Amino acid sequence: MSEYRVAIVGATGLVGQEFVKVLTQRSFPMTSVRLLASDRSAGSKMFVNHEQIEVEEASPDSFKGIDIALFSAGTEVSRYLSPIAAQSGAVVIDNSAAFRMVPEVPLVVPEINPDDIGRHQGIIANPNCSTIQMVMALYPLHKVNPIKRVVVSTYQSVSGTGAAAMEELTTQSRQVLDGQNTAPHVYPHQIAFNLLPEIDVFLDNGYTKEEWKMVEETKKIMHADEIAISATCVRVPVFIAHSEAIHIEFSRPMSPEEAVQVLAQSPGVKVLNDPTISLYPHPWAAANTDDVYVGRIRRDASHPNGLAMWVVADNLRKGAALNAVQIAEEMTKRGWLHTAKEVTHEKTWAAVDGDGNPVR
Repeated sequence: MSEYRVAIVGATGLVGQEFVKVLTQRSFPMTSVRLLASDRSAGSKMFVNHEQIEVEEASPDSFKGIDIALFSAGTEVSRYLSPIAAQSGAVVIDNSAAFRMVPEVPLVVPEINPDDIGRHQGIIANPNCSTIQMVMALYPLHKVNPIKRVVVSTYQSVSGTGAAAMEELTTQSRQVLDGQNTAPHVYPHQIAFNLLPEIDVFLDNGYTKEEWKMVEETKKIMHADEIAISATCVRVPVFIAHSEAIHIEFSRPMSPEEAVQVLAQSPGVKVLNDPTISLYPHPWAAANTDDVYVGRIRRDASHPNGLAMWVVADNLRKGAALNAVQIAEEMTKRGWLHTAKEVTHEKTWAAVDGDGNPVR
């Protein structure tokens, strides 16, 4: 079996740390790991496979000899360094929004569209966390009964914003319980004991960018431009794991029992669906696990072809780091990943514009 040289960009962030855990836990075949971050984190040390490795500052020279570069350092860093890494011969798996909707960049959930990986030109995009868990529940059902419309409301944990947001929730919770005033910094309003229907910026159509990501990314991943999708994304005072209430309109009626049977046989999905004993997914139990959990599966009382369900997953694991590592595993399994010495990507990623589109 070949072994690969891996770089992690944004290694000290929440997702970067999960990259390290997932690679180790799944025994990904690595000869070396290069940990890259901003100049603020350079010089710090992290453990990988019981070995202490120093974090280096990410730069254009960081990717020489690298086979796989896992990026989770934000959109601007990805726009700048991902094309350089790809041109150096690495395959980039990018967790930011920089390249997701670029037509020639595969947007991949391995359980759904693994064949798309094979057409990469040096960069593969990891979908948005809330999109990943939704399509994991939708796609198995769509294959047996085409979906016409989806209405989803998300309940997204603060870890999706980063470590500073988790600290803010902790601090504010203590302040509220002690009868003190809070001062929001990460979010526009207090997050402790509150809900904020604002994730990312608002667009001209009234949706937020996060909501529109779910619309566009779902269609691209599932190769289903015909599905009508509406999303409302809400930040909630939960540390880890996103939850979603999903209402689905199918082409024909589907019973909850049929949906349970289909989902129970789907890789990466676990059905927890017995309301008589309060068995359903919830974020506290889903945190630090790898599956997408589905429950509360019932007929949608508003439509004869409809079902409603509740979907929960760890946004740092399947919603980010795990999905990216699974993409790398799929490449190795199919023989699509060659070492940097063997290939330099033909695609010339000279520059990327403000929307993440390649500029030739």
